[in-house]
Amino acid sequence: MSDETAGLAELRGDCGNCFGLCCVALPFAASADFALDKPAGRPCPNLGTDHRCGVHARLRDKGFTGCTVYDCFGAGQKVSGHTFGGQDWRGAPKERARLMFDVFPVVRQLHELLWYLTEALGLAAARPVHPELRRALRETERLTRQPAEELAGLDVAAHRQQVNVLLLRTSELVRAPDRKGRKVKDRRGADLIGARLRGADLRGASLRGAYLIAADLTGADLRDADMIGADLRDADLGDADLTGAFFLTQPQLNAARGNRATKLPESVRRPAHWETAD
Repeated sequence: MSDETAGLAELRGDCGNCFGLCCVALPFAASADFALDKPAGRPCPNLGTDHRCGVHARLRDKGFTGCTVYDCFGAGQKVSGHTFGGQDWRGAPKERARLMFDVFPVVRQLHELLWYLTEALGLAAARPVHPELRRALRETERLTRQPAEELAGLDVAAHRQQVNVLLLRTSELVRAPDRKGRKVKDRRGADLIGARLRGADLRGASLRGAYLIAADLTGADLRDADMIGADLRDADLGDADLTGAFFLTQPQLNAARGNRATKLPESVRRPAHWETAD
């Protein structure tokens, strides 16, 4: 396991050290992803008194696919254990519990940035910006450790914008044309919903924020592609090669379809529901 992958391992949700914050703080609406409506701040009816999901092993069958594609990037255990010192929202005063629910999505956004920054520091081609990336990583980590009241009022969008400048520069360095002059594709924000991209050559492409919902990417070559923010819901990645693809997160993969032949970067894990796919 590389150093950067070891660092990323700490930025994954650990439900055993969290008070079920995502199951309470976040709202969801009855849809193909959720079987019912739930406002922010109200516990999901599937959440037990032990802060465990009562239907975790059957979420897809029970109509809660949205839960299976979510990851807090380790924000749950940070807020539960550090920000609030192990205080359970159930036993806290209402104002304190409400503050927990306000802080959780803020820290989740910061932890997502920590994921990207940590991964960027593991990319050799991004060495020219490694010093700046390290400074941004330290500052982002510092922000996650602020008192709850300061976190609740944090302008996350402004900080994300500053970090994004570095992530864009990282992407440009990693995806630079090779020595043969091969041009890389820029599909940032492209509407590729349902696109037929079977076997497409997308090596080194920028797919930042691209809409790839239900796209057919079977056998596509996505090596060294920038996947940050790409919407892969129901996209078919069967037999696709994502070796070296970067800024790809577990929630993105969990929302897609793939199989045992799909090649993945070291930073992510093959979703369980892919194992039975042909």
